[in-house]
Amino acid sequence: MAKNTSLYFRIVEGRNLPAKDVSGTSDPYCIVKVDNEVVARTATVWKNLNPFWGEEYTLHLPMGFHSLSFLIMDEDTIGHDDVIGKITLSKEAIGSQAKGIDSWLNLTTVDPDEDVQGEIHLSLQLPEGTKKTILRCQVIEARDLAPRDISGTSDPFARVIFNNRSAETSIIKRTRFPHWGETLELELDSEGLSGQQGTVTVEVWDWDMVGKNDFLGKVEIPFSCLHKTSLLEGWFRLLPLGNNEVDVGGKLGALRLKVRLVEDRILPSMYYQPLIDLLVESLISPAEVEDSSALTMLEEVTTVESRQDVAMTLVKIYLGQGLVVPFLDYLNTREVNHTTDPNTLFRSNSLASKAMEQFMKAVGMLYLHEVLKPIINRIFDERKYIELDPCKIDLNRSRRISFKGAVSEAEVRDSSAEMLQGYLTSIIESIVSSVDQCPSVMRVAFKQLHKRVEEQFTEPENEDVKYLAISGFFFLRFFAPAILTPKLFHLRDQHADTRTSRTLLLLAKALQSVGNLGLQLGHGKEQWMAPLHPIILRSVACVKDFLDKLIDIDHDVVLEVPQRAILLPSVIVKEGYLHKHKAEGTQLLSRFAFKKRYFWLTSETLSYAKTSEWQVRSSIPIRCVCAIERVDENAFQQQNVMQVISQNNDGQLQTMYIQCKNVNELNQWLSAIRKVSIYNERMLPSFHPGAHRSGKWTCCLQAERTVPGCSRTHSAVTLGDWSDPLDPDVETQMIFNQLLQGRDKLRKKYLEMPDDDQMSNKEIRINSDVNPDGAESIPQLMKPGQSVAARLLVVIEDLEQAHVTFQHREKEDSPSVILNP
Repeated sequence: MAKNTSLYFRIVEGRNLPAKDVSGTSDPYCIVKVDNEVVARTATVWKNLNPFWGEEYTLHLPMGFHSLSFLIMDEDTIGHDDVIGKITLSKEAIGSQAKGIDSWLNLTTVDPDEDVQGEIHLSLQLPEGTKKTILRCQVIEARDLAPRDISGTSDPFARVIFNNRSAETSIIKRTRFPHWGETLELELDSEGLSGQQGTVTVEVWDWDMVGKNDFLGKVEIPFSCLHKTSLLEGWFRLLPLGNNEVDVGGKLGALRLKVRLVEDRILPSMYYQPLIDLLVESLISPAEVEDSSALTMLEEVTTVESRQDVAMTLVKIYLGQGLVVPFLDYLNTREVNHTTDPNTLFRSNSLASKAMEQFMKAVGMLYLHEVLKPIINRIFDERKYIELDPCKIDLNRSRRISFKGAVSEAEVRDSSAEMLQGYLTSIIESIVSSVDQCPSVMRVAFKQLHKRVEEQFTEPENEDVKYLAISGFFFLRFFAPAILTPKLFHLRDQHADTRTSRTLLLLAKALQSVGNLGLQLGHGKEQWMAPLHPIILRSVACVKDFLDKLIDIDHDVVLEVPQRAILLPSVIVKEGYLHKHKAEGTQLLSRFAFKKRYFWLTSETLSYAKTSEWQVRSSIPIRCVCAIERVDENAFQQQNVMQVISQNNDGQLQTMYIQCKNVNELNQWLSAIRKVSIYNERMLPSFHPGAHRSGKWTCCLQAERTVPGCSRTHSAVTLGDWSDPLDPDVETQMIFNQLLQGRDKLRKKYLEMPDDDQMSNKEIRINSDVNPDGAESIPQLMKPGQSVAARLLVVIEDLEQAHVTFQHREKEDSPSVILNP
């Protein structure tokens, strides 16, 4: 039974941070670490002691984790950045909150003895047949130790301690991956061992020539465990010296965080098939969409908070089944049939609305990037001062638009209107000319929606409703939000500054009016948007023409689309300039060894060339990729370096080193390459986080280039977003969790029968099925949907029992001593 862990966190804001600069302010940013590995860095908020970030991330961590840390730093242009404070949350603390953590937390001081990391490989035994009682401890190796020296490494040695006796290994210089292979023995007093009391402690230290040694971590093993097994061997997680973090009463300020942990044990696929069958069965008879089904019952027990996650999960499940269009048609038909006023169609956050939103993200994000990215980049680069609202015009900010000195408010409005009209025209032209670029499955889904709305609202005055239904999703819920917040749609790496953000807001408002076909122009409070009304009204005809062309497509084109092709088509998933290490330049200085290259990533290849226009490209087939990992800073004395390990036709491993400009870009590239290669069969279990230079690996100091890696790979650790690959078992487990929470509600509504005299005719259904022997069965009183509900509840109970069974097996198979993987 596999384990799946998803960690969501949002860094909202800070307050009352201490001033670190001579100006009496600070320039704070936040670094996020999972088990001491940096996974995110927020933008810097300059000269602010109460910064707002509002940045959020989702991490998929199949191997689990132990702690989540948030370090608030003060950025300095000269010298090292100052540490303001930190917050550390254990996995247990996060998991104990059913709804997650959402609160202000005080920053604490940073204690090096608490920032330990890594694991140590030990073998312990009490050998028999010796005259004296001996504790034999073989210290084999360690990995991923914390760097304590300025070189980015440590000089580690290990110490075994028991009953005031100790022994030490040798010191291995300049490594975080030491190989000792030494056996240490402690002679024990037999008198003091009668009760099998005490604890064997193994400590790891960084040796320093000057000053005291630095603590790297410890392992504590009850001595009684050695009497239960002849040989205790394994990898043990290093633990901190002790929890010395002290809440200084808010003197270092506070951080508002939202953190939520979702951890599931995933059963083998066969256990989820009955639930998949019930969900698929909901779509078999589209003419009976008014009947209760497993899908409608799921909607009944879905909370407002979980509706978006449920919608995205269902979209992925039906994509995997090749039924995403019937799924959306089923929900949309119910929504349309239950709507009497066309002005309220899809205005609520129903499951149908959320499913369409998530569907467009899942299949249309690459299309959205192709359409919007050039114009969004242009707006960010030009950074014009644009304002139409007379109440918000700041003439001091607008002086740059004219070289004639001060400008009037009218000149600012005229200039702003002209620039906005130019931007808006480019956006509309790019969208309406993109029919052929729009994914076929999205076009078919819109065609079905158009048909259902046209069938329901046949009156002449409702002629535009069929267009508004599509444009409401296409413009108002897809393109306009992407323009408003490009970072959330991965169009930009950073949020827009105040000036650019205002331009984007005005354009998003205008595009919403275009999506509404200009029907509400002049009726709102924002009459100052009038300069854009002519271009909006002129766009209505071409938008309708675009929508007509968009739905002019045959259903058959998406009947046999493979699930991977829907989410990861053979188009560019990610691209941009990175720095590639010259393989032949190993003797060059680090800053000359990396050359700027333009990279393209698709589901089939990772390729690169000197520029984006360069026709001759070098490439690595994705199917040959074996690992995608970070590289230690000391390997090249460079930060934010990753490695792509691939296997050539001769079976030999080749490594390409690539440097990114910051940690966020590094994580995005790592995640993107891991996602497209997640189905590869030849993924490596270990890798070298260093580089092979001067005849040895910089990480573990071993000489042989082909020696197995010294650290575990993390190829399944990815950032959660629209490009997540389909995993039917994980998705179905999430649906099971939702149904399990609503089981009592379903049982009460569908299975608990009221008294006969209280039942209305509408609730009674006569079941007159024929028995196998030909006799007619006894009529039974049944509520509508009772049969489906009964089957669904049986499936829920079977899955619940399967989880219990597998958990019992895990406990029985687990060793008496729990190692810390």
